[in-house]
Amino acid sequence: MKSCWLSLASHVLTLSMLVFFGLGSRATSPVRAQPATLPATLPVTLPVTLPVTPAIDPDPNASAGPHVTPADGSDSLQAVKTLADPIPVPTLAPRPQDRIIARNFARILQISHLEHPKIDDEISRRTFKLLFELLDPSKLYFNQSDIDEFSRYETDFDDIVKSGDLTVPFAIYNRFLLRIDERMKTVAQLLEMRHDFTVDEEMVKDKKLLTYPKTEAEAFDRWRKRIKFEILVLKGEARDKAKEREKAAASNEEPAKVAKEDAEDPILRLRRRYNGFRKRMLQVNGKGASNNDEVLEVFLTSVGTALDPHSTYMSPSTYENFLISIGLRLQGIGATLTSVDGYTVIKNLVKGGAAQKSGLIKGEDKIIAVGQGKEGPMEDIVDWKLNDVVSRIRGEAGTIVRLEILPDDGGARKTVEITREVIKLEDSAAKGEVFEVGNKGDGTPYKIGIVNLPSFYFDMDAARRGDPNAKSTTTDVRRILKDFVAQDVDAVVLDLQYNGGGSLQEAVSLTGLFIETGNVVQTKDQMPNMPPRIRALNDLDPGVDWTGPLVVMVSKFSASASEIFAGAIRDYQRGLIVGDSRTHGKGSVQQMKVLGEELGLIDNSSYGALKLTIQGYYLPGGESPQLKGVVSDVVLPSLNDVIEDICEEDLDYALKFEKIPAAGQFPVFQYVTAKLDKVLQSESDARTSKNTEFDALKRDIALYKEMKAKKTITLNEEKYFAELDRLNADKKEKEKYEKMAESEDKIKRDFYLDEVMNIAVDYMNELRKEGVAFPKERSKAPKRTFFSDLFGP
Repeated sequence: MKSCWLSLASHVLTLSMLVFFGLGSRATSPVRAQPATLPATLPVTLPVTLPVTPAIDPDPNASAGPHVTPADGSDSLQAVKTLADPIPVPTLAPRPQDRIIARNFARILQISHLEHPKIDDEISRRTFKLLFELLDPSKLYFNQSDIDEFSRYETDFDDIVKSGDLTVPFAIYNRFLLRIDERMKTVAQLLEMRHDFTVDEEMVKDKKLLTYPKTEAEAFDRWRKRIKFEILVLKGEARDKAKEREKAAASNEEPAKVAKEDAEDPILRLRRRYNGFRKRMLQVNGKGASNNDEVLEVFLTSVGTALDPHSTYMSPSTYENFLISIGLRLQGIGATLTSVDGYTVIKNLVKGGAAQKSGLIKGEDKIIAVGQGKEGPMEDIVDWKLNDVVSRIRGEAGTIVRLEILPDDGGARKTVEITREVIKLEDSAAKGEVFEVGNKGDGTPYKIGIVNLPSFYFDMDAARRGDPNAKSTTTDVRRILKDFVAQDVDAVVLDLQYNGGGSLQEAVSLTGLFIETGNVVQTKDQMPNMPPRIRALNDLDPGVDWTGPLVVMVSKFSASASEIFAGAIRDYQRGLIVGDSRTHGKGSVQQMKVLGEELGLIDNSSYGALKLTIQGYYLPGGESPQLKGVVSDVVLPSLNDVIEDICEEDLDYALKFEKIPAAGQFPVFQYVTAKLDKVLQSESDARTSKNTEFDALKRDIALYKEMKAKKTITLNEEKYFAELDRLNADKKEKEKYEKMAESEDKIKRDFYLDEVMNIAVDYMNELRKEGVAFPKERSKAPKRTFFSDLFGP
């Protein structure tokens, strides 16, 4: 049974399809997107349009120059010599169901995609390009001869996907596995050699400048430089952590403990890392194997993204993870996992989840084996793919899973028994906090209510069961606003900085909490041989949960549903948009189609799902956010504004910008004007220019731009460490994103949020000067009617 989100009066009218907004882009491919962190609970979604680093290809590399001498045979260089051990390279072949999946993927794309495309030779050429980019973005594995050999099929992929004859895609993937095996033997050789870090040589880091190696010597040298770079990175990490411990000791603080990996020789770490990767990719035995689902996902996603960046194929496991992330619930132990050098490591525990309540495991512990029930055999999971580990740990509530643990504190290994539960992922739900800032005329501080909203979520399964307590964004934010009204806050700030989207229904109903009635978004689609069809999705509930001053925080990672909300607030002049210069710029709607259901199969669990673009969406004023995004009223300094390749316009084959007539039902509040924007921007600039933390951020931005302009990176150790000492902008952003993934009960107050609250205070004061008043009643109940009494609001 399919699920549907239709977002007018927030009633589920049918259960015929699932419509959602969110960043999908190229990061959804199977090999490229083996995530660094995957939960046995929820995939904590980081901004997915960051330059995504695939697990098989973690770093950019480059060209020539040999400066290597054989190792001296020391013990540290002789350990872990498993990279050269023989592992048979698998030969994968399409199953009958793979052909069915491919044919129907192509059929549905042509019928249901927004542009009703003809899958032809042009789409085939795009598919060819994208397929090799997804598999090998840094041109480390394939040779130029491979590309030349397969280029004869460059215009055949349209026929391949429509016929379902997947011989060529599987041949390409099998060649990919063969090249991995060859490159890992090269890595084994390189890790047995001494590298000279005093030589002045550089590695190309700009992928646009890279070409596929034409000779084995060129391939060897590219990997030589890659290994040198990775050794430098590990040395740099160990050096920085040692400095942090020295600093802590000097200030009588408790020093951070030394992880075993940090104290380990970089060569040994790299041997274990690459050995684990090789085993994961080459072992086809049901334990972390490269398999048909991966081949299908990377190939069909290449076909889909040849039409637009958000039309993709999801394998069954990918689709399951998507449903968990959008519903914020699953059945399992409540632990987020990550993969470190072949080990499955517990990143954090869900508050109140089974794992935390057991008291038997903690963050940074390693899971090395998993058993089912009280007596099921223990399976060794070292070097397994994270998806496969998660599939063993998840399970029905009430069942038992046994985990063999290597404690992070160095204690003896132990086996723990945990009973699985239904896990509610509260850490990914909306949070509210009240902060005080500034002073009013009577000497009391302003009270600002902050709402942090990571996504637009909606528990489809609970809604389908008729559960009145089904979890949703609107329900949670309404509860927070009710509490803010009770605390008599002066203004509300809604933080969408890293909200990549979600439910269309929730975008509409959340907007309705701040306006009485009116259009929130318009959608446009077109049936074959028919004129375009424009539909208005309106808020029909006259109730308002917050009538007072509103500020919306955005960034270039605010996308889709976030842009609907921010765009509607801007068009209505209902509140102030603050943050990066603009949002992400995604103006399209995707629909999920479960392929097994499309084929009428009773057991459809092994066919995956198609996510395809079915509509464009437009704000009440008629403009689409596509490519342009929603522009901020007040812009704050941000690294996001200088980082490349994070917006829709940076993606291959993005849809074009369009504009349609403004919606009819579109009242304007006039709480925001161009004149007011200039005043608020000037006042904010004056403050940030005197703020030491913003000064540091501006220096980081300048340094980032300087380093980004360089196309190469030095492999001379002295020069590398000198640059490392200067280049902290990337590190700070990375730490920022990592903190987003961590479980925190409260919203963190920092210099950036303080400035946003100062802007909110300026906003209220300037409106007061202009004689603009907000309603005294901070919430407004909907009027009762016969229909509301009968059906509810």
